[in-house]
Amino acid sequence: MAMDSGMGEHFRIELGGGVTEIDAQQWDALVDATPQTTVFQRHAWLAALQHHGCVQPQRGWQPLLLTLRDNDGALAAACELYAKGHSFGEYVFDWAWADAHERCGVAYYPKLLLATPFTPVRGARLLGRDLAARRALLDAVLGLARRSGVSSLHLLFLADAERDLCAQAGLALRTTIQYHWSQPDGGWIDFDDFLRSLNHDKRKKIRQERSRLDAIVFRRLSGHTAGDADWALFARCYRRTYALHGSTPYLNLGFFRAVAAALPDHVLLLVASRDGVDIASSLVLLDPATGQAWGRYWGALEDVPNLHFEACYYQPIAYCIEHGYRVFEGGAQGRHKMARGLLPVSCTSAHWIAEPRLAEAIARHLDGETQAMDDALDELAEHAPFRRD
Repeated sequence: MAMDSGMGEHFRIELGGGVTEIDAQQWDALVDATPQTTVFQRHAWLAALQHHGCVQPQRGWQPLLLTLRDNDGALAAACELYAKGHSFGEYVFDWAWADAHERCGVAYYPKLLLATPFTPVRGARLLGRDLAARRALLDAVLGLARRSGVSSLHLLFLADAERDLCAQAGLALRTTIQYHWSQPDGGWIDFDDFLRSLNHDKRKKIRQERSRLDAIVFRRLSGHTAGDADWALFARCYRRTYALHGSTPYLNLGFFRAVAAALPDHVLLLVASRDGVDIASSLVLLDPATGQAWGRYWGALEDVPNLHFEACYYQPIAYCIEHGYRVFEGGAQGRHKMARGLLPVSCTSAHWIAEPRLAEAIARHLDGETQAMDDALDELAEHAPFRRD
C-alpha cells in the first residue's frame, strides 16, 4: 500500500510480525535519528522480548511491525505495535473503558497498543528519519486501526513531539503522574550533599532507614562484569517478588542475560549481600549519552525492612550523582517516592476509540481527569521534600 506524507513524499506501507523481522542496524539507525528515544526502543531490547517468549500471541501480545519505505526500498519510518488480548503490562489503566465497552455490547479486545511492553518510560515510539516520516507513520498506524476492526488504539508514555502529533491528529490525550529524581544545575557533590538539600524530617528519616542496613553491602555490576550467577540470582529475586504479590513475572532469565550481552553499557545491576551472602538485587538501565537512568526491576530473597528503598532509590541515586546522570526515573506511580527526593511529573498517552458514542464519553471523562491531574500536580508541588531556602 502507498501513501502520501502530505509533504510531497510517498511511502510504501508494509506490515510484518514484529521487530525480529527487520535488520537491527536499520532499526537502530531510526532510533538514533528520532528525538527522545530511549534504550527500551533499541532493537536488542525489543527483540529479546520476542526471542525469550515474554511477548507472544499465547500471552496476549501479538507483535506487529509497521514500516514505511521509499519507492526504492529505503526505510523511512517504523514502529512495533501489539495486538492485545488484555490490559496487563501497560501501566496506563483502562479497565473501566473495557468494562464500558462490554456493557454497551462492544468487544474491547483485541485492541492495538503502541508502547514498550512492561516499561512505563516516556520516550519516542514513532521512529523516523525526519518529522515528515514520523507524521506519515502515525497516519499509517491510525489507518491500520481503522481498517483492522479493533476497538481502540493506545499510544503510551509519549515523547513531547509525539504528544503534539497525536493532538494534531485528533486523538484524545490522557495525563498520568510519575515520580522522577533530577539533579539541579551544577549537580550534587555526593549523596550526603543531596540529603542536605532535603528538609529536616525527610533527611532524618532517610538517614535512619540507611543506618538500619549497616550490615548490607552493595556491589555494582555492568553488563560486562555481571556473570551467569549474578543474573541467576537476580532472576530468583525478581520471581520471588512477583510470587509474593500472587502474580506471574513478565520477564525471565533468558531475557535479562540477552539484554546484558547486547547492551552491556546500558546495564547497572546492584547486588546486596549480608555476611557474604547475596540476598537482593535491583536492575537499573542507563543511557550514558543523554544522562538518563531508569529503575526497572528488583527483588529480595529475604524480607528486610527498608532494603527496597535502598536498592531501588538510594543506591541508584548515589550512582547517578557519582557518574553525572541528570535524571533517574523510579517507575510507575508511588507518591511515597516524594519522601525520597523524587518529584511528580506528568506523562501523556493518546487514545483513539472506534465506537463514536464511547469515544465521546471517554473524551468527556478525560477532560475532567486531566483537570484533576493538573490540580494534583499543583498540590503535590506544595509538598516537595526539599528545603525552602
